[in-house]
Amino acid sequence: MRKLSGQIAALGAVLLTGTTLAACGGIPGDAVVSVNGNAITNSTYHHWLAVAAASSAPATGKSKAVVPDPPTYSKCIAHLKETAPKPAKGQPAPTEATFKSQCEQQYTALKQEVLGFLISANWVLGEADEQGVKVSDAEVKKQFNTIKKQQFPKEADFQKFLANTGQTVSDLLLRVKLNLLSTKIQQKISKKAGKKPTQKEIQAYYEQHKQQFGQPERRNIMVVLTKTQAQAEKAKQEIQSGKSFASVAKKSSIDPVSKASGGALNGIAKGQEAKAFDEAIFKAKLNTLTGPVKTPFGYDVFEVKKTLPPSQQTVAQVKSSIEQQLTAQKQQKSLSEFVKEFRKKWTDRTECRSQYMVQDCKGYKAPKTPTMPTTATPPVQTTSTPSTTTGKTTTSGKK
Repeated sequence: MRKLSGQIAALGAVLLTGTTLAACGGIPGDAVVSVNGNAITNSTYHHWLAVAAASSAPATGKSKAVVPDPPTYSKCIAHLKETAPKPAKGQPAPTEATFKSQCEQQYTALKQEVLGFLISANWVLGEADEQGVKVSDAEVKKQFNTIKKQQFPKEADFQKFLANTGQTVSDLLLRVKLNLLSTKIQQKISKKAGKKPTQKEIQAYYEQHKQQFGQPERRNIMVVLTKTQAQAEKAKQEIQSGKSFASVAKKSSIDPVSKASGGALNGIAKGQEAKAFDEAIFKAKLNTLTGPVKTPFGYDVFEVKKTLPPSQQTVAQVKSSIEQQLTAQKQQKSLSEFVKEFRKKWTDRTECRSQYMVQDCKGYKAPKTPTMPTTATPPVQTTSTPSTTTGKTTTSGKK
């Protein structure tokens, strides 16, 4: 099933449409959830159930998706009976209880997915308001038009998509608004943590990661690898008789990498090759044909052509890259801390009716037996811009 986080993960719909304000806390009579006084109404909830059901239905076009209808699930059961394939010969047909169980599972998955989305929608919009983060209508419209043009060059295809999914242009505009708000919130948090690292911090990082900024002693070699010792001895004799390494490697070597480069292997550091071969390379004299050396891969005949001395960049040479690394670490730490606090704060402000209790609700207790996980959009994170390709669109809000 394609999840709502990829289908309708927009933030804003529930605040702009289909919601009411709880006067003194609690959950109004027409609502399923209240987030900081903003009520997610039954109609909004069922709208997104329908969208989620449409997104999870097979793209065959043969039958329209049916939203599971608790507690009897009569419509869902009838739909399954109508669309279920005939059982194989000798196999019993599914029972009414089997179909009902399938409907219950579908509803549980859709409910958790939709509520996860709607709750996180309120969380991010609420956080944006408290942070003073805003996006203009012009910004939203410009981004939406760019995405629409990329994914729906033909207007007819776009209209067909809207008709098939039951979504509106307002839904898609709100999805774009969500992405822009999420990005701006992250940017604001990152900017607060963006203080340049001190010279002391840079020096400490350099000392702790000194190997990253240096190169050990290395060797450039010419090599021929063969399956047998006899083949290796023959290759060695041919090289000694005046044939080039390149010609012998091309004819006799079984190593595709060095064979393709005429037998050359450059920049070999100690420990990179098989133990016996590695030891032989770093004991060998320059320009001296050596081998065969037996390894688990065969027999090597080689010659060290050049020794490359170790090198080390100074802290001044790598200061800029270290600054970037440390700044990124600070920003990531700040964002992680923010998200942790954000989830706790908004969970405490989210009241759900018992039959609509999911993990983002205040007082939620994990069931003793495993259930379908929620698939809410991760709070305050930059999600990809809404895909408007048929079957892949992300949207928000019922108008």
